[in-house]
Amino acid sequence: MTTRDRLMAALDRPAAAASSDFDLNPGTLLPQGRSLRGAGVLIGVINGDRGAQLILTKRSSALRHHPGQIAFPGGKIDPSDADATAAALREAQEEIGLDPANVEVLGALPSHETVTGFTITPVIALIRAEFDARPEPGEVDEVFRVPLSHVADPGQYKIQGRRWRGTERLYFTVPWGPYYIWGATARILRALADRMQP
Repeated sequence: MTTRDRLMAALDRPAAAASSDFDLNPGTLLPQGRSLRGAGVLIGVINGDRGAQLILTKRSSALRHHPGQIAFPGGKIDPSDADATAAALREAQEEIGLDPANVEVLGALPSHETVTGFTITPVIALIRAEFDARPEPGEVDEVFRVPLSHVADPGQYKIQGRRWRGTERLYFTVPWGPYYIWGATARILRALADRMQP
């Protein structure tokens, strides 16, 4: 089965419930009337000499929000964006220099709600050909790749915790080499891993 076939099969699975940063913390009290902002992220997969690989970024350590964290290319939906897919493609071009013409969008996973007030649409896509990744200065410190086989294996995920706003908060992690992939990025990848199982 090709990488494309595997991803399409994952997308064709019956719709699952939307995920959230609160999945492992069901007792979290959410503010009444909270307003969520839309965002789109690109789960971009490229086939190369080392097999299918997922492209991720390390956010700049100078950023105010989530400095140094591992993330998908992507961001909030701007008024000029037609939808979350358009936002994900625009942000991927800005953040890592990925030409939208080099991307085949396959579909999207159910949305993911973050503790920071976003509802993220994870857009799954194949990158057609090799490209020269260019990290956006001030936004992205590094662009790197992780084998799809690693993040598609539920056995690679662990649950860890830390204190957050006075309470213990649990979250998924799926480390790769020197990269500590956790939080919303790991939760979205775990949802994909679950859908990729035979």
